[in-house]
Amino acid sequence: MREANAVGSRGKAAERDTLECWGGVDLGGTKIEAVVVDRAGTVLGKMRQPTPADGEPGDVVRAIHDALEGAAHAAGLTSCQLLGVGVGAPGAVNANEGTLGHVSNVGQGWSTPYPVAGDLGARVGRPVVLGNDVQVAVAAEYRLGAGRAYRSLLGVWWGTGVGGGLVLDGVPWRGRGAAGEVGHMVVKPGGARCGCGRRGCLEAYAGRASMERRAHKAVRQGETTILFDLMRKKGRTRLTSSLWARALAQEDALATWLIGRAVRMLGVGLASAINLLDVEAVVLGGGLGTRLGPEFAGRIHEAMRPHIFVPERQPPVRVAELGELSGAIGAALLAQPPMT
Repeated sequence: MREANAVGSRGKAAERDTLECWGGVDLGGTKIEAVVVDRAGTVLGKMRQPTPADGEPGDVVRAIHDALEGAAHAAGLTSCQLLGVGVGAPGAVNANEGTLGHVSNVGQGWSTPYPVAGDLGARVGRPVVLGNDVQVAVAAEYRLGAGRAYRSLLGVWWGTGVGGGLVLDGVPWRGRGAAGEVGHMVVKPGGARCGCGRRGCLEAYAGRASMERRAHKAVRQGETTILFDLMRKKGRTRLTSSLWARALAQEDALATWLIGRAVRMLGVGLASAINLLDVEAVVLGGGLGTRLGPEFAGRIHEAMRPHIFVPERQPPVRVAELGELSGAIGAALLAQPPMT
């Protein structure tokens, strides 16, 4: 069943025809967020719906198209009136080929590169570009949100996994395509198994999918928790960020322990990244990052402190100002031509 959250002006297609508008989609493990923005990045319409839990790549693209159509309709448009569409996605993004592969947290997951840009472009009849989900979100926060006061920052997207993105001296830094992957920094050699297949990654302790697996294991071993009761009551198939927040608010012991462990490991991993890069700020986003908000940004900042090499210059941890829309807005900005 679709969970829709559409806003915008309906019945104003004639007015919208005179505007330059772009679509942006943030593809996540549990939800697809789509927006329509103007040149300044102002959101004119939006739509959210669940990511198909058991979908093949083609099913996921169909769901992306549905969300994009909903966002366009909320803005008084159809998707074919957009000038272009950007998609921010996890996994191995080949922007030149328009393919996405090695996706572990979306649908059934897929390893073989799938032509997402071509498939979606054929559906909307407009050009489609792909980018890494966190990198485009960090770019949006740098331009329009919590990072606009800084020249260098590390973005950390705490959600289904733990993604990262970098801006160094005003330039998005992608390395050879995988820069900023803080979730796969090793925080405990030989530690917990990560979804990537390796052991001891930060994501193995702080990623929502990994925490859910650990919660299932704890229940099988006899521990009690309200997490899965909440999931069933809400008709969810996964432990979403809102369910973790509810369990924390009710002082569920297992949820509190798992989130506390995640914060400690985030402190270790992010401090190590700061010691290497010496950026001016950390921007915290993602489903859990924005849902848990300033309190947990402060807790992560404190968890970093013992590991910071120059503690008097420890950078602040800011919550993403664009919230859960940062990824979709960043994807739409990716589709825009450079400003002249």
